[in-house]
Amino acid sequence: MEPITNFTPNTVEIHEIKAYNIIQYKRENSNEDTIYGNKEIILKHRKGITMERAIVFQSDFGLVDGAVSAMHGVAFSEDQNMKIFDLTHDIPQYNIWEASYRLIQTVEYWPKETVFVSVVDPGVGSDRRSIAVKTKTGHYVITPDNGTLTHVKRMLGIEEARLINESSNHLPHSELSYTFHGRDVYAYVGAKMAAKHIEFSKIGEEIPVDSIIELPIVNPVYKNDVITGTIDVLDIRFGSLWTNVSYDTFSKLGIERGEKVDILIQNDTRIVYQNFITYGKSFADVRFGESLVYINSLQNMAVAINQGSFANAYNIGTGLSWKIKFKKAPRMVYAE
Repeated sequence: MEPITNFTPNTVEIHEIKAYNIIQYKRENSNEDTIYGNKEIILKHRKGITMERAIVFQSDFGLVDGAVSAMHGVAFSEDQNMKIFDLTHDIPQYNIWEASYRLIQTVEYWPKETVFVSVVDPGVGSDRRSIAVKTKTGHYVITPDNGTLTHVKRMLGIEEARLINESSNHLPHSELSYTFHGRDVYAYVGAKMAAKHIEFSKIGEEIPVDSIIELPIVNPVYKNDVITGTIDVLDIRFGSLWTNVSYDTFSKLGIERGEKVDILIQNDTRIVYQNFITYGKSFADVRFGESLVYINSLQNMAVAINQGSFANAYNIGTGLSWKIKFKKAPRMVYAE
């Protein structure tokens, strides 16, 4: 291979080029770099053009066995320059709702054309559909059609949806297995998409976006100066409660930072917690071990304990049966 002359990448470009196994070395007694490799690829890097998409995996598989590694292997075998990432593999088993939530927590922060493969699939091997969608933000998601796309569909919007033709789009020699579609269908199709070895239009027939299964969602209600919402999910590691009440809705209460919020939490009709909590900007606004209400990274309202787990402290769960009410606490006036 002839060296490419008159081409001197900067340090960052050299690092990117090495990721594509293009050889670079210093000439003796010279400050110039000689690059061996495909000039078109190198020049595209200089212009900032992405050569292939990233693929991001999510599942409820955990990391105690080889399932995730097998999916990575399918992707890597499709293209050894594949950029492979993990969203999480700690979705609680069979918890489609949380899979949906973690996607919306993440998708829009990745570059356009990133391919997400989400596998929380209690109906694997049944007649449930396997689908691929393109969001209105320009991202792709490969997943079972079981509600995993609920939040993406509602909050980002889906531009186009296709039914994966599993008879033609599956890992070779996997025809007899019906229990690991995460590897045999979703990772396989997702990797082909990320490597640009298959066009989105070739995955299968187009289906109506309205036909995609959604899980029930209850919108928050503002009435008589009280906001009633649900506890959608936990910030797992820290035990904070993430609600479906947006900051825009919360702001109708006219509560300023530093003021108290009257919080009531119920599971069905049973009152689990009620107290006045400080509305703060961050955990530093309250003492160690104190509770606060704050705006989370999705710009929804959350409840936490500074350096503690609110969920564990009060045995609080998530889902439509877990209601949370916000209202402005009365101002305390102390007599002299």
